[in-house]
Amino acid sequence: MQPVTQYAKSGDVHIAYQAFGDGPINLVMVPGFVSNVEHYWEQPDFARFLNRLASYARVVTFDKRGTGGSDRVADAELPSLEVRMDDLRAVMDAAGMQQAALLGISEGAPLSVLFAATYPDRCRALVLYGSFSRFSYWFPTDESLAAFFGYVEKSWGTGGSIQRFAASRATDVAFQRWWGRNERLGASPAAVLALMRMNSQIEISGVLPAVRVPTLVIHRTGDRAVSVEGGRDVAARIPGARLLEVPGEDHIFYVGDNAGEISDAIEEFLTGSRGPVVADRLLATVLFTDIVGSTKKAAELGDQRWRHLLDEHHATIRRALTRFRGREVKTTGDGFLATFDGPARGVRCACAIAEEIKLLGVEVRAGLHTGECEMMGDDVGGIAVHIGARVAALAGAGEVLVSGTLKDLVAGSGLRFGARGSHLLKGIPGEWQIFAAEPSDTR
Repeated sequence: MQPVTQYAKSGDVHIAYQAFGDGPINLVMVPGFVSNVEHYWEQPDFARFLNRLASYARVVTFDKRGTGGSDRVADAELPSLEVRMDDLRAVMDAAGMQQAALLGISEGAPLSVLFAATYPDRCRALVLYGSFSRFSYWFPTDESLAAFFGYVEKSWGTGGSIQRFAASRATDVAFQRWWGRNERLGASPAAVLALMRMNSQIEISGVLPAVRVPTLVIHRTGDRAVSVEGGRDVAARIPGARLLEVPGEDHIFYVGDNAGEISDAIEEFLTGSRGPVVADRLLATVLFTDIVGSTKKAAELGDQRWRHLLDEHHATIRRALTRFRGREVKTTGDGFLATFDGPARGVRCACAIAEEIKLLGVEVRAGLHTGECEMMGDDVGGIAVHIGARVAALAGAGEVLVSGTLKDLVAGSGLRFGARGSHLLKGIPGEWQIFAAEPSDTR
């Protein structure tokens, strides 16, 4: 569950922060130039990263003044790094952290460096990702900064900056939608312009040699937002700092093929070892069901009788899931999403549901597919889930359809199938062979 947002008082300004996790290490994540701590948790990759931190640390993250849930300030009052350092200290005090490791992200890295050098007794270690010592590593020319200002004026909130910050997700519509909202919730266009003008004054090269805490600098070699030379410069100037370069163009640390490697490196640096491998992807059979003609039936019955029918429908499906060792993932009004650890059991369960629901005076359609699923807490995701949903959408009343992949996996099970041809599944590459399960013994 998302942590409760709290507020620390820094002078007259309220700084929004969240604290979560109960590990033995205190860790403060210092965000980039705009953030919103509550919006983090709505993006599965980001939530997974935060939960990984919480598995070994007590974590605090916050929104800098003028951004996210923190108090807005007038342009004339936009804070220097020194003032933001006061805000960081206020958050640590409010969270009861006398000492903590700092994870400085992008523009949060210079702030973390300044804090570590100024308050070495309060900083046990530094991890800097996508860092830089001077603004030119972020925007090397006046023209590049002017282009960004133009984007802010005309397109801020659309998520169009995903090309710069998360190139690997540039065609991911859902991620761009989330990123656009992240922009809007992070700061207004006017605030972004003012913040960036303030950021253009960042120059901490002279501070770096004063850092005396263990430091890990992580940077992607093809980072489109902050040149890898920025990370190399930081690592070279901090005494004893370790530099880890990883491939990729993404500036955002929780996306990309090697996001897990970045998480591993952070944990190993802070704890001395990597945590156990957690299986977040596994092979499963997904089942989708829904009532055919539900809107018309609901109108015929009226609200109360329809509610009673849905209760009986849900109870019938849950009995079948228990019988065939299925796991209910969630209901979607008049439908179910469930998973099975065996494809034959999934098909037999779907057939049983189709027959038993008929006794209630309605019919369901069902679709199944077997593939690698991403485990997201109690939910599941990934392409296999989308395929299962598309297969179900092709089914008619009382029909159980399966993908060719699943059919091939149940050879020898005694299940029989009829061919339903080759189909294009919306958003899924290639053509898919679809088959209908024929009634059989469902014991």
